[in-house]
Amino acid sequence: MKAFYEKNIQQTQQELTALDKSINANSLMRLAMIIIGAIALFQIFQMNNVWILLGAVFAIVLGFAYLVLRQSKLEKLRDEKKAYLRVNENELHVEATSQNMYEDGKDFDDPKHAYISDLDIFGEKSLFAVINRAATVDGVRTLASWFQAPAQKQEILDRQHAAAELAGKREWTQLLQTKLLFNLGQKTNIKTFLKRYLEDEALNFGSSFMRLYVKIVPFIFVVGILVSLFVTPIWNYLLLLAIVHLLWAMALGGRVSYFSSRIDKIGFTLISYADAVKMVEDEKFSAPLNQRLQAALKTDNQEHLSTGFKHLGGLVDKLDARNNILVGAFLNMLMLWDFKQVLAIVDWKKNYEGNVLKAFEIIASFEALVSLATLKNNHHTWVEPAILDNPQSDRIVAEAINHPLIPTHLAVANDYNAHDHQAALITGSNMAGKSTFLRTIGINAVLAYAGAVVCAKQFALPIYSLVSYMRIKDSLNESTSTFKAELDRMKFILEKLASDPHTFVLIDEMLRGTNSVDKYLGSKAIIRKILAIDGKGIVATHDLQLASLEEEYEEKLKNFHFDIQVRDGEMLFDYKLKDGKCTIFNASLLLKGIGVDVQDV
Repeated sequence: MKAFYEKNIQQTQQELTALDKSINANSLMRLAMIIIGAIALFQIFQMNNVWILLGAVFAIVLGFAYLVLRQSKLEKLRDEKKAYLRVNENELHVEATSQNMYEDGKDFDDPKHAYISDLDIFGEKSLFAVINRAATVDGVRTLASWFQAPAQKQEILDRQHAAAELAGKREWTQLLQTKLLFNLGQKTNIKTFLKRYLEDEALNFGSSFMRLYVKIVPFIFVVGILVSLFVTPIWNYLLLLAIVHLLWAMALGGRVSYFSSRIDKIGFTLISYADAVKMVEDEKFSAPLNQRLQAALKTDNQEHLSTGFKHLGGLVDKLDARNNILVGAFLNMLMLWDFKQVLAIVDWKKNYEGNVLKAFEIIASFEALVSLATLKNNHHTWVEPAILDNPQSDRIVAEAINHPLIPTHLAVANDYNAHDHQAALITGSNMAGKSTFLRTIGINAVLAYAGAVVCAKQFALPIYSLVSYMRIKDSLNESTSTFKAELDRMKFILEKLASDPHTFVLIDEMLRGTNSVDKYLGSKAIIRKILAIDGKGIVATHDLQLASLEEEYEEKLKNFHFDIQVRDGEMLFDYKLKDGKCTIFNASLLLKGIGVDVQDV
């Protein structure tokens, strides 16, 4: 993938260089057209031939208009190429620094959530910060929702299949990102924005009489002109009617202006999305979820929504003609132009209002799926997890599982199989890897439940309700001590275990805010309580005495440990999960390293 991104960057940079040359050449041609045209018109004017003069003016205006249009297209293409370049450069930047230009989801971080804060799901250097490729607010929220709670099994499988298909459409997914990149940094929820404007009563306009009259006005003037030319002159009546039309348009000019200002914003938004919507409409998909999303991009009349988006853009452009006072006045006198375009927009609103909002939800879903597809492409060794059916009897099986946020060259893979126990007790040294292992299982489970690939050689698990107990902090704002915060969290976990038999807990060092005796006795009582209600999960602790609970709960609890090796007075960590309880601790060695000898106490 690195070679793929580098190739795209190199090619796009070359195309941008060529485009800049074309744009500069086109600008010079426009300047030349003005200068040469002015000279030519001066010479032709000397000839005193009106028809040649008019023909020259027409040719110059037409040529200049063509160059302006060409300039606009070239600049639009350049902007798109720049966005495409940013998309590819971002992938290399994420790989090198883990810094992503897309949202890191910090607004979704919630310390009171069952697992979000403990597992680094949102915020700086989080899972979301690395995975997100959604530029729209709705896309970010959709992807975030997938990480906040597990989906049903079929939905997970559908997302896996859909993301795998999109992973094979690398150029297409990057182009979709490019089309939507203009949203990056915007805080407006497009769907809410449009809903508010479409429901605005001010966007209702016109009466039955106005609708009928606006349709026949052009014919009235055509007939009037023909009568004046071939029967009898009625120019005065036509002029009077034109003045009445102009006064009528001026009388309702305030409402039309308000209507125009509101619809301008909607039109700009929809036109900006039209290319992305059309990309989804035109692509061929085989994954059921992608097909369902694509099919939903049609109106009730089976018309493509991108067509409707562009239609509105055309209507808005026509309504903008009123901004030129002379042109607007002339068009209103002969055709009641403002009323004609406003009524057409009202009809558009009636035909598309129910489908427009749906389009933004679908684009948001594709952005979330593209994020999962990009993750799959960038980490080809990661695997799709197997989602097991029965949370009561099925157990987690992990082979060579790693933490997805730890660089590959630093990560140490571990195996874990819970087939013969419902709860694991992990003892071990400080800094040996206990906390990281708990987070490794938890964060990969979050990935699995979102429909993403996981950082493992194999990972199978049922759908659990994850709950964690790791970073318990005091709160000055709530006047809460660390121990009180721990009690509140443990109460939440026990209530969750009692109400939801599919809960899986990840507990790292219970009751740190109290003395060692109470800590041991309290932790022991809590583990017994968890096992008594058939709770499942993993508990990490420094209290080696708790390992004796394995004998008491032979088929429910199993001991594991992380340890250290001491060679020539130096501690060596292998960060490997091993069976049984830990027998080697490192606190005394660490203290000795800073000049404190425990033996002297």
